[in-house]
Amino acid sequence: MYKTTGTSSIKEHLWNANYCRAWSANFMLYFSFMVLTPLLPLYLSDTFNADKDIIGLVLSGYAITALLIRPFSGYFVDTFPRKAVLLFFYGLFALLFGGYLVASSLMLFAIVRTIHGAPMGAATVANSTVAIDVLPSSRRAEGIGYYGLSNNLATAIAPTIGIFLWHWTGSYDAIFIVALVSGLIGWIINTTLRVRTRIPQQRPKLSFDRMFLFAGWPEGISMACFSYSYGVVSTYVAIYAKESLGMEAGTGLFFTILCIGLMLSRLIGAHSLRQGAVVKNATHGVIVSLIGYLLFASVHQSWAMYLSALIIGLGNGHMFPAFQTMFINLASNSQRGTANGTLLTSWDVGMGLGITLGGLLSEAIGYDGAFWSAWITNFAGVVFFFIYVREHYLRHRLQ
Repeated sequence: MYKTTGTSSIKEHLWNANYCRAWSANFMLYFSFMVLTPLLPLYLSDTFNADKDIIGLVLSGYAITALLIRPFSGYFVDTFPRKAVLLFFYGLFALLFGGYLVASSLMLFAIVRTIHGAPMGAATVANSTVAIDVLPSSRRAEGIGYYGLSNNLATAIAPTIGIFLWHWTGSYDAIFIVALVSGLIGWIINTTLRVRTRIPQQRPKLSFDRMFLFAGWPEGISMACFSYSYGVVSTYVAIYAKESLGMEAGTGLFFTILCIGLMLSRLIGAHSLRQGAVVKNATHGVIVSLIGYLLFASVHQSWAMYLSALIIGLGNGHMFPAFQTMFINLASNSQRGTANGTLLTSWDVGMGLGITLGGLLSEAIGYDGAFWSAWITNFAGVVFFFIYVREHYLRHRLQ
């Protein structure tokens, strides 16, 4: 950790070796996860003849277990040696990709997918908390923004590579193997992290405030609304493009454009986050994202799908690091894991509902209804953000 010197004009080094390792490991985690995500609805449909509502229920299993583990993850990360917690859950996350290779029935696949959510949820909390720990405090907000680029870059590259490999090999197993190997590479990178051992002198009791950052509940509600929209769109865009727009290929381009927007806005927003413009970045992000979801829901053309991807990416790239900084600033230093866990729990709640209800709505009233539900929920989150969340954050922030 680099020492701060009060209001010293010395600019502390952001891209230190440990931060780069944590950044790279996070990239591999999301790469291994996202290389499968857009193909799983097609896999379940082609392999097990699953209907849309069944697909939604099966795929939502991981979100449920990730949601259940998140609050405990924050406690584990704040209580036990963080590197040990990270390596355990990251390793389990990587190995479970092998379960997809041997799942010979829809029930077995659903079981593996559901179990997989637990180490995924815990590993993301641990990895992001370690990354924050090794950042110099004067550049923490900026570093959080750049850290998210690892997610975005993986999300941009992985679906495209996965879909390309699927078209090239015609084999879903090949994609599962790529995910397994990628996860193991990320785990190896994390073994090289040098993290200061920090065990509290008196281990805190497991309690509600160690699992959930209650001060961040309004921010969590807004985040759940925003992630609901993303859950619907990101999960069903591939099968929607194939069935409604007649596009056999092109979904990978959707995710690439989405993540170009994410990366551009994170690069632009990192400077203003360093200047303390957290609320400003969040405000710009939620408005821009709302416009993107409206375009996606209202215009069913390929050009609109791609343009909405760029707009949603630009909005989310401003919004997410700003919200993460808000959660961190609402917590004490000893509750960073809890703050990260609460942020990601909120995201999981929305994602899980989006995946589940998106499938049910698609089966019952078609994709139009599912995507309009995404926009309406996003709109509700934006309204709540303006009415209450912004003022709540300014009143209760600690750092």
